[in-house]
Amino acid sequence: MSSYAIGIDTGGTYTDAVVVDVAGHRILAKAKALTTRGDLAIGVADALDAVLAATGRGEAIAAATTLVSLSTTLATNAIVEGHGSSIGVILAGFDAQMADRTGIAAAIPGAKLLRCAGGHDHAGDEAAALDEGAVADFLNATRDSVEAYAIGAQYSVRNPAHEHRIREMVRDFTGRPATVSSDLAQALDAPRRALTAALNARIIARIVALIGAVRQGMARHAITAPLMIVKGDGTLATAAQIAERPIETILSGPAASVIGAKFLSGLTDLIVSDIGGTTTDIAVLEGGWPRLDATGALVGGHRTMVQAIDMRTFGLGGDSEVGFDHLGQIELKPNRIMPLALLGARFPGVIAQMRAALANPEGEPYAGRYALRPLGHSGSAPPGLPARDGELLARIGADPVPLGTILRGPMARRALDRLVGLGLVALGGFTPSDAAHVLDLQAQWSREAAVLGALLATRSARMLALDAGEAEGRAFAREVFEAVAAKTGRVLIAALAGVPIDGAEPFVQAAISGRGRLGSLAVSIAPVWPVVAVGGPAPVFYPEVGRRLGCAVVLPENGDVANALGAAVAMIKSRVVVEISSSGLGGWRIHAGGDPVPVSDPTEALARAQDIARTQALARAQAFGAADPQVQVRLDRIDLPHIGGDAGLVAATIVAECWGGASPH
Repeated sequence: MSSYAIGIDTGGTYTDAVVVDVAGHRILAKAKALTTRGDLAIGVADALDAVLAATGRGEAIAAATTLVSLSTTLATNAIVEGHGSSIGVILAGFDAQMADRTGIAAAIPGAKLLRCAGGHDHAGDEAAALDEGAVADFLNATRDSVEAYAIGAQYSVRNPAHEHRIREMVRDFTGRPATVSSDLAQALDAPRRALTAALNARIIARIVALIGAVRQGMARHAITAPLMIVKGDGTLATAAQIAERPIETILSGPAASVIGAKFLSGLTDLIVSDIGGTTTDIAVLEGGWPRLDATGALVGGHRTMVQAIDMRTFGLGGDSEVGFDHLGQIELKPNRIMPLALLGARFPGVIAQMRAALANPEGEPYAGRYALRPLGHSGSAPPGLPARDGELLARIGADPVPLGTILRGPMARRALDRLVGLGLVALGGFTPSDAAHVLDLQAQWSREAAVLGALLATRSARMLALDAGEAEGRAFAREVFEAVAAKTGRVLIAALAGVPIDGAEPFVQAAISGRGRLGSLAVSIAPVWPVVAVGGPAPVFYPEVGRRLGCAVVLPENGDVANALGAAVAMIKSRVVVEISSSGLGGWRIHAGGDPVPVSDPTEALARAQDIARTQALARAQAFGAADPQVQVRLDRIDLPHIGGDAGLVAATIVAECWGGASPH
């Protein structure tokens, strides 16, 4: 009997879906729908409806589906763009310097933070009693203004008792979600664990909403298969697990694209470059396996403790905002906006408005810039929104509103920025996707809207003549195209070099310019393996990137849905770390997520720790839904010199990894 896997990828612009014939290892059908950020269920349902319809026998495929798997860039995009829920952070045993080292204040402006007494020492003994009174006061003061909490305690990986107690108090006092740092990472760097927990808390609501949206779409087609989600290391976990640990989906979409790119290209040594609407993500596969980032995923400039594919993420995509620097040169900003071509296709009134703005001899402020509610947004304002922000939000509806009609002064601009940051408002303007439409390199939306946007953008920055025509618009679009190609080359070089690269370095500039010459020197900088470029904009920009860098660029068929395909063919994997420390008095302790376990014999400690790691990894993989799991255990140890056997054991780290396919039950 045939069985099928459905892969879904929810990105910043599109939600993609594929149906994979499991036995035949081939794509049976694919489809795209616009991502509706205001109500993700709409876009997911549209994509699922479309892909099942594309098979020509949707009911039969739905009945024979044994797995639905999801990858998403929502967590990554939320961190890069600074979106998410309001959070409170409780740090036990942190001094002011440690709290500053977390970087939480910079990563999440407005986060409410408490430092209180508590925490443990390196051996897992209590360093100071937990100040439950201070925690209770903080929770009472913040429960009406905070949507989720993050909890970090000193040496919690050696003893998580204080973190667990604070979590109990958060649930009792507020009923809000609480993220515990020791549940997310086993490394000893408490400040970075706390940052990881804070970012996790910030994005819980978004991932839970996405999971609910996918389940709604499955229910519409009576699909009862398990729902799995791709983690940042390219493996799968159950939706229930991810609902509590959404931070593990950082780089989920790009990780899935790596798996999909390998599947589509058939290569074992390759460089994957995935360009979407918001980001460009670059990874290396050597010998068929992606490298993992031993230091933790770096996203939006923030170093987390999430186990993820070693991938560099840059704020560069088809929907990046195009602006100008102080010299009037093209500037590609890291934030995502809605392309004018898309707005013009969905809202024809935008075209009429831009025509009028272009015909106005006096010009208009913010011409070609729009605000609107995210697609699918319900229109309701969240409680506690400041009055000025609420008034501005009330003036913005489902149809695009010209910014010039709603912005009167810097206070209104700041209010708009806050609404965008909360995900309540989307902005529209000129993007690389618009440039591609002007240059006839893309054609899915309104070319006329893109041309008008190009002319308005050029007039705003460079005093374009009133009688300027399409030639000037094409010239501007060509500049944007060149800027994207150059920046793409720059980020590829930076990602692959392995050492810091100055983007203004003359040899790099000579290579990415396409001229390949610096003075009387021929300059060439090229990747050692082919670049497999996937994502919707890849066929537009990467042939030029390959020409400039003199490298092979592979644009595989179905590369536009590589993420969804990768989700459908990924495997399940769990990883557990258990540590052994020496008390210095002829005893050892095993640290495995609860109270430390004292052991008097080092050989027994090693055996018990490995057994615990193996058992926990197997249990976690089975909880993730793994079928026929296999376990591998690795031991790293530190011993005193010149002492035989295990008697000189100082410390040990045991890593157990368990993997298997997704179970159909």
